[in-house]
Amino acid sequence: MTSTAVPAAVVVDGGYELAEGGRWFEGRYVYVEILSGRLFELRDGTGPVQLAGLAVPLGAVAPVSDRPDTWIAAAGTGIALLSADGTLEWLDRPEDRTPLPSRMNDGVADPAGRFWAGSMAYDATPGAGSLYRTDPDGTVVRVLDGLTIANGPAFTADGTTMYLADTAAGTILRCRIDPLSGDLSAGPETFAQLREGEGNPDGMAVDDEGCLWVAMWGAGAVRRYHPDGRLLQTLTVPAPHPTSVCLHPSDNRLFITTARHGVKNPTAASGAVLSVPVPVRGTAACSWRVRH
Repeated sequence: MTSTAVPAAVVVDGGYELAEGGRWFEGRYVYVEILSGRLFELRDGTGPVQLAGLAVPLGAVAPVSDRPDTWIAAAGTGIALLSADGTLEWLDRPEDRTPLPSRMNDGVADPAGRFWAGSMAYDATPGAGSLYRTDPDGTVVRVLDGLTIANGPAFTADGTTMYLADTAAGTILRCRIDPLSGDLSAGPETFAQLREGEGNPDGMAVDDEGCLWVAMWGAGAVRRYHPDGRLLQTLTVPAPHPTSVCLHPSDNRLFITTARHGVKNPTAASGAVLSVPVPVRGTAACSWRVRH
């Protein structure tokens, strides 16, 4: 395992309280600012453009197939379709039915066209978070519960393996997925357990070699793991709270969102979007394939 301090370029200046959910697709990088409910896009050579501003927290989005400028969103207490004019069409709000005030968190579409998103209690009560799957017909299914801060769902290219972080528990889980039904065929099993002082796993992404990249909240680092669980590399970044990682699909760059939240002496890199050179590439974000 190697530990490397990499030259990080500030792509978007700091200032976001909790940037998260970075994804590449159709030549643009899309990310959210969770607490203020804002959605941004960044194209090469241009600054960020705000696409939407919601009255509820916005955890993550994925594009909706065959519907330009429409997103499926983990927002507020549930899952909604977000149109270009900022209108939300709710599919379900399962966190309205939980005993503690809660919100949706990170989410991603899988290669089969389903959308997966986690939740958490606002006060991070242990075990109060869940993982949900939104099927192509719009049905929202609770897949796992007993999580604390469900974060960073990330899928292998064939869609048969999902990695999921429980940030507060310092745990990365691995689940085997039936690609036809979307049901868990095995797991969750512990893929990695972080020790005290190593940081907490946040947003994740799988590269074109099948390795897992993990943003390490509180550690100012990004880790890369082999599929067999070996830690291959640790990149140190100039912000204590990296929140999500995204590999450019055609360029050897890793994009990292960060947070100012909880940082006593923030710098320009705290709450920024960073870019660092890496030897591998990623894949474009998958879409939610709506079926009527």
